[in-house]
Amino acid sequence: MVRDLQERAARALPAEHVEDAGGWRLRYAPGCAWWVGSVQPHAHVEPVALPRRVAEAEAFYTGRGTAPLFQISPGACPDGLDPLLAERGYRRDGVVSMRVADTAEVVERAAPSALRVHVDEIPTRAWFDVWRAVHDEHSADGHRGEWEMLGRVSRPSAYVSVFAGDDLAAVGRAVADSGWAGVFSMATLPWQRGRGAAGAVLTALAEWAGERGAGRMYLQVEPDNAAALRVYERVGFREVCEYHYRVAAPEISA
Repeated sequence: MVRDLQERAARALPAEHVEDAGGWRLRYAPGCAWWVGSVQPHAHVEPVALPRRVAEAEAFYTGRGTAPLFQISPGACPDGLDPLLAERGYRRDGVVSMRVADTAEVVERAAPSALRVHVDEIPTRAWFDVWRAVHDEHSADGHRGEWEMLGRVSRPSAYVSVFAGDDLAAVGRAVADSGWAGVFSMATLPWQRGRGAAGAVLTALAEWAGERGAGRMYLQVEPDNAAALRVYERVGFREVCEYHYRVAAPEISA
């Protein structure tokens, strides 16, 4: 399940360039969140061949002027990869909790809300501006890479906007893929937090998912994001696993 969900997530967060290296996906995504451009090492490799495969992945990234980054997930990666990367000086970083829920349960457990909700099939600039305001990472390109990434999503998508009065307060998106719907880009402006806006986004995404035959939902969240976890747990999202990333040491990135 972990491998399959992460591959669905990769289709919902499509990199600019993806190279299949013997079942490992090498993803290059300039201007996007760092995890979009990570290696998904989802094919078995004999231990003796692991150093060569890692070196090939490193060449892919250093040749593009970016640091190699590996996604390390239980049951989805070759045995021995994580300790090998640690030996090569890779730093353990970016711990993520993967969570799943039944779509019908999310709808059933949702709290009633008087907030106005609108759903689009493609992102609007207003939707994107709220996401950008919450996730401002001082992008040098004004988040152009993230906007272009949304344009590469080929599967059915919902872009939910929640309004408090006439003001857009919270957004989120979902991507339907083979019976599942992934939840991404959740963002609530500070003045509306704790007032049910995020729950209204999730409810709308779950209703949309159910209408498209996606009986289950998944999302990924940092385990120390207590406010988000409360919202997700309230509507039935339960942890499947934690996974992490390995980031190359500076001498490898050079």
